[in-house]
Amino acid sequence: MLTEERIAANTPDKAEVIPKISAATQGKRAWFAKLALEFSFGAYGTKLSSVKRHGPLSVQKAFYPEGADCAHLYLLHPPAGIVSGDCLTISVSVDEKAHALLTTPGANRFYRARCDTRLGESRQRQQITVKLAKQAVLENFPLETLVYNGADAVSTLDIHLSRQSSYLGWDIVCLGLPKSEQPFNSGGFTQVNRIYLEQALTYHDRIHINADNGLLTHPAGLGGNSVFGNFIIAAGALSGDGKQRQLLIDGIREHLEQHQAQQYISISDINGILVARYLGNSAQQCRLLFTGIWQLVRPLCLNREISEPRIWFT
Repeated sequence: MLTEERIAANTPDKAEVIPKISAATQGKRAWFAKLALEFSFGAYGTKLSSVKRHGPLSVQKAFYPEGADCAHLYLLHPPAGIVSGDCLTISVSVDEKAHALLTTPGANRFYRARCDTRLGESRQRQQITVKLAKQAVLENFPLETLVYNGADAVSTLDIHLSRQSSYLGWDIVCLGLPKSEQPFNSGGFTQVNRIYLEQALTYHDRIHINADNGLLTHPAGLGGNSVFGNFIIAAGALSGDGKQRQLLIDGIREHLEQHQAQQYISISDINGILVARYLGNSAQQCRLLFTGIWQLVRPLCLNREISEPRIWFT
């Protein structure tokens, strides 16, 4: 599986610093979008208590297919893609005892980057920051991200947890459009996932892919595959119980063997955080396998059966 730059330690953060874009570039070519969401818990359950937005990022009302305690929300980005100079910034704050589930109605896209940098910044960025209070829960299950050939993209996820909060979330990345004979053979994609537990950096996962560093084809990288995914399970119910985590890992591995999918997914226990990684050529297969893992994890960690968002079936 993926063996490029993988770090999981309480060490200083050495991830790539994203440079600021000049005011001139912002005014000419960049499209900035910001969305800040806050969920709170009260007598009537979880509610979306605050929404602050700027640019083409928005949400509709929360849905409650599981009852009032868990709010389902769809993140909307009408342009449906990120081009050169764009920067999407999403922040999610979940207050004590609140429980939110986020997803998207369609795939995210990093389009081909601008070749002539005289016309503006070529880099494309997405930054997501999650902050969970104690006993707060966030489930973050976006549909896949398509990285077009020639993109120049950076995607960053920062998760801030307490020992009593829980985060379950996946990402699914598709490089190029190989079925349309448009493989990913130029450009670059950087993904950074970080988890801070009680303000200490506990998990740091970074991959940088381009046509020159060999990760696309190397057996220790993607090995010629075009789809990879990560399912992060950082649950308060599991954090201090290594035996329980191992039982869950064994259960997931047995599930994968039953579906003859063990060659596509590996699962690791990293500082009490479980990470399942997919490597293959099908976003649909990845999501189905991740959903099967979610079906095992959710009752144990959250004492709930899964409830797949209705938007996935439309």
